Amino acid sequence: MFRLLQGDVGSGKTIVSLLAAINTINSGFQVAFMAPTEILARQHFLLAKKIFPKNINIDLISGKSEYKLKKEIHKKIEDNKIDIIFGTHAIFQKKVIFKKLGLIIIDEQHKFGVNQRKKLSDKGGANCDVLLMTATPIPRTLTMTIYGDMDISIIREKPKNRKPIRTYSKLEVKIEDVLKFIKKEINLGNQIFWVCPLIEESKKLDHSSAVKKYEYLESKFPNQVCLLHGKTEVDEKNEILNNFLNNKFKILVSTTIIEVGIDFPNANTIIIENANKFGLSQLHQLRGRVGRGDKDSTCILMFKSNLSENAKKRIKILKDTNDGFLISEEDMKLRGFGDILGFKQSGVKNFKLADPIQNSDLFLLAEKEMRRIEKSNEDISKFKPLIKLYDRADIINDIA
Repeated sequence: MFRLLQGDVGSGKTIVSLLAAINTINSGFQVAFMAPTEILARQHFLLAKKIFPKNINIDLISGKSEYKLKKEIHKKIEDNKIDIIFGTHAIFQKKVIFKKLGLIIIDEQHKFGVNQRKKLSDKGGANCDVLLMTATPIPRTLTMTIYGDMDISIIREKPKNRKPIRTYSKLEVKIEDVLKFIKKEINLGNQIFWVCPLIEESKKLDHSSAVKKYEYLESKFPNQVCLLHGKTEVDEKNEILNNFLNNKFKILVSTTIIEVGIDFPNANTIIIENANKFGLSQLHQLRGRVGRGDKDSTCILMFKSNLSENAKKRIKILKDTNDGFLISEEDMKLRGFGDILGFKQSGVKNFKLADPIQNSDLFLLAEKEMRRIEKSNEDISKFKPLIKLYDRADIINDIA
């Protein structure tokens, strides 16, 4: 298996992957489960401890594990004394040698480079299955072009106890209304995320907007607010998140670093400042930090009055739907495919002869043909003139 599992935020991908893991372990193989951050790896590890039978050996390794402990874990992995190991990139270091690796699970896989994924899959050899997971729904035509060598599974439903998140938009000048709402939620025992975008004027990681907001909210809700930003040290970051998870604070002010995967069932409200500065997919990811328990949840998008037409469209789409797949398609239409997941920065080239938005039928046809050629083992030398023509695609486009 070389498979990408796509599922919206909170759709239950982790449970599906752990079911695959238990099947692999019951067949006598080891499983490696890699996550992009230590807090996410620990969250998965604790869930597995809770739901797996006691006779299954589960462990956790990270870059910060003590040398002595790391050495012990390495020995256990090599001696097949660990059935499933959770961790960050520490899992694919050279010193980690598996006795019988049968399944690799990589969560939020777009956070890892291709080389990192390859290093880990090389540890399992030819017979090792690989399951990649992402909560960022990717439009169909993009999925084919970027993950064309993979099988794809999609979880479209949400667990039945999940309630849709109500989304509202609010002008920044009406912040007093938002504070009243927060006060009410705190009195009901709920917790709140308050997200500030990084300031665009600064090319560096400028976190002043988050710091100012923290100071402002602390004056309104003394000793109930904590702060997280890109410059927070890892140890401090984990401590802050754990304190928030254990309900020691009611409001977590943060930059977008809370975007990925972290599960806080008690947080049911998220306020996103300058919502017009974010893309649709990112707003949807941020919104997915709430609504993970069984409470009614709310997302408030705050903005200044001078909104562009595009920003108005984005906010309307978010208010109208909670479906991440629909949102990703709309996002691509609004922003163009190159921007949707930051591919322009990562060097993915523009298409020469077609556009994933305008020509989606051609992409589907191309995929069908590729599979047919692969299956029939067809001689592809006859396509050489086409490939030469493709290299001159700019001329063709000029003629067109």
